[in-house]
Amino acid sequence: MQAFLKGPASISTKPVAAKEKSAAGSSGEGKKTKPIPWVESRPKNVDEVAFQDEVVAVLKKSLEGADLPNLLFYGPPGTGKTSTILAAARELFGPDLFRQRVLELNASDERGIQVIREKVKAFAQLTASGSRSDGKMCPPFKIVILDEADSMTAAAQAALRRTMEKESKTTRFCLICNYISRIIEPLTSRCSKFRFKPLSDSIQQQRLLDVTEKEHVKISNEAISYLVKVSEGDLRKAITFLQSATRLMGGKEITEKIITEIAGVIPKETIDQLLLGCQSGSFEKLETLAKNLINEGFAVAQLVNQLHDTIVESEDYSDKQKSAIAEKLAEVDKCLADGADEFLQLMSLCALVMQQLTQNT
Repeated sequence: MQAFLKGPASISTKPVAAKEKSAAGSSGEGKKTKPIPWVESRPKNVDEVAFQDEVVAVLKKSLEGADLPNLLFYGPPGTGKTSTILAAARELFGPDLFRQRVLELNASDERGIQVIREKVKAFAQLTASGSRSDGKMCPPFKIVILDEADSMTAAAQAALRRTMEKESKTTRFCLICNYISRIIEPLTSRCSKFRFKPLSDSIQQQRLLDVTEKEHVKISNEAISYLVKVSEGDLRKAITFLQSATRLMGGKEITEKIITEIAGVIPKETIDQLLLGCQSGSFEKLETLAKNLINEGFAVAQLVNQLHDTIVESEDYSDKQKSAIAEKLAEVDKCLADGADEFLQLMSLCALVMQQLTQNT
């Protein structure tokens, strides 16, 4: 009976193994050709990081001596904070040791006090030994990267402080955040602080042109300039918009109109029409324009940002009118952030703008 059972089993395992092998082979082939988002093509070394000259200069000096302090990178999103530390880590450890020596925790990971006490502490206590395959000097420490560190709880940050002290011989920490005010003082005093500036328009344009050249994208110079304006110093957002527009157009030339649609920006004509409706003094007309704006799917928060720039830069309004409208814009922005109804906030804003524009006529 046992021989009978063994026979078919041994026969049936061969085709299964063969299938698994072929499946593994096909998945391996798939991985090689698998496309990645354009924003994930990060700089391979520190020299490729754009515009952050002070940070790059300090890091290059640290890399020469293979000695790195604890770091705190802060600044607006999309300015190269994560890319910079990953590029520095690759230069320090090389491609072979990079995975072993770097622990990266993002905001998507759980990073409460328990994770800091267990996962981070366990990684920090590991001894760093071994040499690089290319023969270069390899520093005797590891790097823990805590991305979006300003979203960590105060208790987790306090637990991290003690770990930074105890494991200073074997581990370096790099905290990355948008708002340095949300990091507790004991942590900021233990780190070298670097502020990442919003990228200048010329740098963004150059990087976007490099991407369009490598990806063979057809785009006009006006559309590139408009893309830079829409992204507001966030290169990651600009590259994402560019990739989305390329997929939408399917090889055709990308224009300003396409960028406007992809970015969710409200067209200038729509804002001008709304302001004309405010100047008319007709509440019914204003209500119709507001309903149309909501029905077309435009975000009122986006309108608040664009209307602010339009009002402040315009010479058609007095300083008194501008100050009253700007104050109302701030109130509406706060209410929207708290979850208020978009249509009611838009009508409240438009009513005040109409009052300001018609009171002198």
